[in-house]
Amino acid sequence: MAHTLVIVESPTKARTIRGFLPKDFRVEASMGHVRDLPNNASEIPAAQKGQKWANLGVNTESDFEPLYVVPKDKKKTVKELKDALKGADQLLLATDEDREGESISWHLLQLLAPKVPVKRMVFHEITKEAIGRALDQTRELDMELVHAQETRRILDRLVGYTLSPLLWKKVAWGLSAGRVQSVAVRLLVQRERARRAFRSGSYWDLKASLEQSGSGFDAKLTHLAGQRIATGNDFDENTGELKAGSKVRLLSESDAQALSETVKSVAWSVTSVEEKPTVRRPVPPFTTSTLQQESNRKLRLSARETMRCAQGLYERGFITYMRTDSVHLSDQAISAARSCVESRYGKEYLSKGARQFSTKARNAQEAHEAIRPAGESFRAPQETGLDGRDLALYELIWKRTVASQMAEARLTMLSIDLSAADAVFRANGKRIDFPGFFRAYVEGSDDPDAALEGQEVLLPGLKQGDSPSLKNVEALGYQTQPPARFSEASLVKMLEKEGIGRPSTYASIIGTIVDRGYAALQNNSLTPSFTAFAVTALLEEHFPDLVDTSFTARMENTLDEISHGKVQWLPYLESFYKGNEGLESQVHLREGDIDPGASRTIDLEGLPCVVRIGRFGAYLEAKRVGDDGEEELIKATLPREITPADLDHDQAELILKQKADGPEALGEDPETGDLVYLLFGQYGPYVQRGQVSDENPKPKRASLPKGVKPEDLSLDDALGLLRLPRLLGEHPDGGRVQAGLGRFGPYVVWDKGKSEKDYRSLKGEDDVLAVGLSRALELLAMPKRGRGGRTALKDLGKPEGSDETVQVYDGPYGLYVKQGKINASLPEGKGADDITLEQAVELLEAKAATKKGGRKASSTKKPAAKKAAAKKPAAKKPAAKKPPATTKSGRLRASAVRVIRPADS
Repeated sequence: MAHTLVIVESPTKARTIRGFLPKDFRVEASMGHVRDLPNNASEIPAAQKGQKWANLGVNTESDFEPLYVVPKDKKKTVKELKDALKGADQLLLATDEDREGESISWHLLQLLAPKVPVKRMVFHEITKEAIGRALDQTRELDMELVHAQETRRILDRLVGYTLSPLLWKKVAWGLSAGRVQSVAVRLLVQRERARRAFRSGSYWDLKASLEQSGSGFDAKLTHLAGQRIATGNDFDENTGELKAGSKVRLLSESDAQALSETVKSVAWSVTSVEEKPTVRRPVPPFTTSTLQQESNRKLRLSARETMRCAQGLYERGFITYMRTDSVHLSDQAISAARSCVESRYGKEYLSKGARQFSTKARNAQEAHEAIRPAGESFRAPQETGLDGRDLALYELIWKRTVASQMAEARLTMLSIDLSAADAVFRANGKRIDFPGFFRAYVEGSDDPDAALEGQEVLLPGLKQGDSPSLKNVEALGYQTQPPARFSEASLVKMLEKEGIGRPSTYASIIGTIVDRGYAALQNNSLTPSFTAFAVTALLEEHFPDLVDTSFTARMENTLDEISHGKVQWLPYLESFYKGNEGLESQVHLREGDIDPGASRTIDLEGLPCVVRIGRFGAYLEAKRVGDDGEEELIKATLPREITPADLDHDQAELILKQKADGPEALGEDPETGDLVYLLFGQYGPYVQRGQVSDENPKPKRASLPKGVKPEDLSLDDALGLLRLPRLLGEHPDGGRVQAGLGRFGPYVVWDKGKSEKDYRSLKGEDDVLAVGLSRALELLAMPKRGRGGRTALKDLGKPEGSDETVQVYDGPYGLYVKQGKINASLPEGKGADDITLEQAVELLEAKAATKKGGRKASSTKKPAAKKAAAKKPAAKKPAAKKPPATTKSGRLRASAVRVIRPADS
């Protein structure tokens, strides 16, 4: 029976869209990209392996023609799509409505070579109405959009695959460089350098607590004898002293205390009262960038987590497409938002007219709407059936969209100046006369000390000449603080502000920075590593343009001009990569000048040594005079958890001293008589009972739990760690419950016997040395989370003869069953409640057999058989019609395409 084949990216999207299509439509998923440049040497076809450009995946000798391959894990998907196409009388390519989606559709067209009519089906939300419109308004594939994406992909490959091998040779194996990634890393390093160079300054002021007619308020000292009092902004970050030329009064502690006593004994008088009316207008609805920022501030989700969660909400029909630079809202969306406002808050909270926003971001694309709840009417968060982070993110999007159509908030800013002798104090307040959109949404701030807009600070009704009563005066001392590290939100904001990269790629860029060890995410701050310092220093010295924000932004502009047809892509790639000043020549020229020893050395100010990057991480190196008077070189491994931000003079001295003199004992274990030592290793500080010897080659060791500082560790704590695991008691259902410390941190375990154990990680507030049986039982009763923090949707039980439970999970590509290390996707249409243990076992056995069969086939095929297969002539097939504007290899012809839209970085 003939059918229309619709191809989307994911099974989740396929399941959602299937419900809105006629019965004779078949929906299949491509599982993302089906073809790309080769990721490694094993993916390079034999015919190209000998070419010197093959590892790049781009033929730099022939108009930068890309070498596209189907990855091994996608060959099965491609075959299934080809089989699905056999009985089809029409093909609809329904991948996402952006450059990436257009590119996926083009690659599908190249691989499937369909002989039936092909149309592009696009939509930015998955609702019945949107899918209906998309079916009526199909279009041709946008080859200009595809070409723009391909040009950007080639440029990123040239930068990454040319610089990365240089970093492997000169710094450390496995590092990567990237057109946007390396600039982002440099931003982190520059901020950390500023923090290390920062010198703290101190200043004092006074805070007065006053009362008028029973109403209390606070005021702070601003002037003394007509001179302004110094604040944190008046200090030089590099010296800790007042900035040159500052005409301010710096109070010492003694000055502040003396003034405090003086103002207690004098009359206070109001010298001025000011009320300044103002309005606050709602911020625009979310774009990709602002969603990542606000989700990080308010929900503490990483950019990667935000995009993964938003992808799921889009594919299940809850929100519109989440990769967009536009703040535009459709008439349908505005109507839905205004309906929500009127029904929930009343007509007085509606803006006077429909509010539309214009995009101010550099190189913005207006291809889509802003991110908003899907549909012609918005589902209230509590009506969606969502939970967890899905609900939190949807609610954030719902509130921001609804607030965009609400009335302005009307406020009155209040300030009162008071005099006490020759001192002037000021009290600031804020009165909310009409909350307007504050009722629904208040934007977060990157400054943790900043008050939210919607908070009201009222002052008593005072007028000039009033004399409020003084309740207390307090002298307050302050230390200026170094510039804050970047959070994911503030880094995304900076990248967008500077015009570097594309918001749709920020999540993967930040993820790569963390995954490759360039930065660690600690307390929602990105802290650069020693490797980041070394790589940034090398690139700054030898390839300064590639890590310069303005150069990268100009490159971004050029890529957009290429997409608009204002610049020719081939001459630009030629000039960037080839010639004496091109990247290829510059890397070859400078490679011999780069000293690996110098590239692996980080000279941080204030340390008694240098830091070097070695095969196993960072280490300290210093020259010391030994007992014999001879100078010796001392090398000491730095624990991986120590970053450039943490390493100071005293800590470096302690680690070097321990390496030179041996560890210092914390004390003696009364049970064994052995000394207990605190040591520093590659994976952090640990305690050890006794020393390594022939009689004791493996002394008992225990790592310090996360958050425990070595300098705060007592002998009792060390002994407690060395005696782990400890017995907490018996489980009500039989078996022992213990607390221990493993490679993934502290845990409790229920030992049921017969090698069956049930583990749970301890939470941040739990102490492995103090946790009791009742808390352990509480943790063990909680659902066990799978990989990626996922909670099992259903526990199907244990198959006969097996010790491992089969569970159902919801993953990025839909529902799947899991037993041990084997995962198997559920068939289309099967839900968590529909699958039985027997069916799950069949799926898992089939998956396991596929894996084993694949390995066996690849290893046992005889060479002769391979040779015969190679000689056998292929059956002739009718020539498939190629889409216009391509070469035989599927490469777009430069002469046939004029690019008119921007592309991703």
